[in-house]
Amino acid sequence: MAFLSDVDRARIEAAIAAAERRTTAEFITVITPAADGYRYIPTLIAACTTFIVSGLALLLPLDFGHTAFYAGQVVTFMALAVLFQWSPLKMRLVPRRIQAQRAGLLAHQQFLDLGLSATRARTGVMLFVSAAEHYVEIIADTGIRRHIDDAVWQAIEADFIAAVRSGRIADGFVAAIEACTAALATHL
Repeated sequence: MAFLSDVDRARIEAAIAAAERRTTAEFITVITPAADGYRYIPTLIAACTTFIVSGLALLLPLDFGHTAFYAGQVVTFMALAVLFQWSPLKMRLVPRRIQAQRAGLLAHQQFLDLGLSATRARTGVMLFVSAAEHYVEIIADTGIRRHIDDAVWQAIEADFIAAVRSGRIADGFVAAIEACTAALATHL
């Protein structure tokens, strides 16, 4: 799934290059389709739904044979388990709190894996988007955090989130990078 066109990628790369010329910060952008596969929650919901449907079926004045009843349970569970793996439905079944936790965990793992916590002056900045979760986070290392107030990052992140949620991912990245650069230019 392509989230950005080649033109959008070039715009973001140009914004990063400009930011890195104006500051000592090192910028990285990450876009992921989803932070997790979320297989267990839809499967658990399919199982619970199957139990509920089975219990309701037993209340009906129909005479099911044991074999037919069991086959019905198996078919119901399998059909629901497959249906609930459909991405738009699956993301509605997974609680927002869990989506945010998984996306946040992946963002911080990426920050470490990409070596942004190992820059010379601890001036790494990562702009992270997880599309399925509609999750956006800007992570700045300690060398930057000690100079810039958290309220500044929260304001930049809020604008970034608004742009991404409205489908303007590239515009959100470029604006966030430019806002980060403006905040950092006086200190770094």
